[in-house]
Amino acid sequence: MNESPPKSDPPWWATEDWLAVGLGSTLLIASFAAVMLYGQSSQEIANPLAAWLAKPQTWLHDPFAAFSWEPLTKTLVICLVVFGIPAIAIGIRLRRFAPAFVAVFLLAGLALALSTQATIKFYNLEYALWALLIGLAVSNTVGAPEWLRPSMKTELYIKTGLVLLGAKVLFNELLELGPRGLAVAWVVTPIVLVTTYWFGQRVLRIESKTLNIVVSADMAVCGVSAAIATAAACRAKKEELSLAIGISMAFTVLMMMVMPPIIRASGMDELVGGAWIGGTIDSTGAVVAAGEMVGPEAGKAAITIKMIQNILIGVVAFGVAIYWVRFVERGTSDVKPDAWEIWRRFPKFVIGFLLASAVFSILVATLPKGQQIVDATVKGGTEILRDWFFSLAFVSIGLESNFRELAKYLRGGKPVILYACGQSLNLTLTLLMAWLVFG
Repeated sequence: MNESPPKSDPPWWATEDWLAVGLGSTLLIASFAAVMLYGQSSQEIANPLAAWLAKPQTWLHDPFAAFSWEPLTKTLVICLVVFGIPAIAIGIRLRRFAPAFVAVFLLAGLALALSTQATIKFYNLEYALWALLIGLAVSNTVGAPEWLRPSMKTELYIKTGLVLLGAKVLFNELLELGPRGLAVAWVVTPIVLVTTYWFGQRVLRIESKTLNIVVSADMAVCGVSAAIATAAACRAKKEELSLAIGISMAFTVLMMMVMPPIIRASGMDELVGGAWIGGTIDSTGAVVAAGEMVGPEAGKAAITIKMIQNILIGVVAFGVAIYWVRFVERGTSDVKPDAWEIWRRFPKFVIGFLLASAVFSILVATLPKGQQIVDATVKGGTEILRDWFFSLAFVSIGLESNFRELAKYLRGGKPVILYACGQSLNLTLTLLMAWLVFG
């Protein structure tokens, strides 16, 4: 009986990291070009692509009121083209990919619609939570059908979305709070990350080191984005990433509801409270909501701290890649602890994220009306696509996960204990640092 030949590695350009960089860069360039060529008038600067892009709007009783069907159909076509081209390039037939993608897109749209229901939106239960729950509900009941699998490109969706996110993380925001903002975001974060990982290994004795570092990075840095970059750097299992995201979302909702009343009741200075929120709550959307609950000054400080913290995604991913190759996997036979292996392990989409951040920061500083042009490029174009890409990714994570696999990681409740203890340390140190520099 003839054995099938082993599959060779795909060419570098066909890997999900580089495809994400290419797709994200192309979309940013297209959105920027649309604004520069067709979106400027004497009265305003707008993005003409906004007429082609849509996501569900706020609704109260009638879920169909959330949808504008014509622009939603156009959005589906654009997303299908964006991801259909790389799917064909890596050998997936379009007749298999297209129907599967439409099905996952509809599930992602359902998650976005649930998050815009007025009551749910008030409590800021974001679409990422609903997308993950919808995917898990399907995979743990009827099971994800085989014909859906060609479109379950979790990493491609979310890495492309993270490249688009880079255009929103601008360097000029670092300067708004100056060294004080850096102290809160960049001093406390690595201390919490390292301490939490040590606690998980030495005290809790969590068996999976990859689960430990993904949960620690999710909690210490900036939630889901950091978890995905870290999971790519240490090659964590999808079930471990799914578990880390689920724990993070549960704590995010709790902290978003509890922290603003505590800040107001204690008479804490708004800048201190905003910095505390920005440095501890994981989700950007929840940070904005919690900061605004305290006050406008707190809201601005909170989102600025969170954006500064987001820049650490690349630094943490690179550090984890080095540590994993040089120390964690040093004794294995199939890993060579050299610079090439570190480069292979490093999530390349982070390069796209940082480049987008640098380029759009320069555009804001150098172009006349630079801030308005960048806002139109992002808010009127790529931000809508980014939400869709993230929703597609979280639905796919849920579809690829099942409770039987997650159960073994939850044994003894150690991941939850790890997150709770790490977040307690994070809350304490961030409050202390915020009080020292802003109080």
